[in-house]
Amino acid sequence: MIARNVLVALLALICCSPCAYAETPEEWIALGTRIHGFFGAFIPVGIRIGLDARERLKAEPRELTVVYMSGEKAPCPCIADGIMLATMASPGQGTLQVSPDKAPPGTLGLAIVRSRKTGAALKYTITEVWIGKLIDLNKTRDAAGRYEAVMGAPDLFTVEPAAP
Repeated sequence: MIARNVLVALLALICCSPCAYAETPEEWIALGTRIHGFFGAFIPVGIRIGLDARERLKAEPRELTVVYMSGEKAPCPCIADGIMLATMASPGQGTLQVSPDKAPPGTLGLAIVRSRKTGAALKYTITEVWIGKLIDLNKTRDAAGRYEAVMGAPDLFTVEPAAP
């Protein structure tokens, strides 16, 4: 019983520590499935945005805030869950917000990602042309195929500095 309690405590520590982070496609898929309930093609869009923002803003996990807005035609704000996975921004910590405001016309979604240390911010825009492509990936590819297609997709989003 003591060994089981120690194992449970260790697993909790590993899963809840800032170091709990996916690195391989299989780990991203498993984490996305566990957190979101399904690893559709919208999740890796968010993962890709989150990883890109971390690199550009030179931020570690939990050092970014995110505001996400869905477009008028977007089926869901699932992209926000992918961003959450990659940045470790969290609605519970107040560092990730899904805005009730809509993204501009013609967009699937828009994310403002800001460094908590420097205040520097980036605006990520995904055009609505991606809605049909991502839905088709959900119908024609397995989770690994979706991940691979989205992570390698050219022109998936545009990125520009955001106002302070």
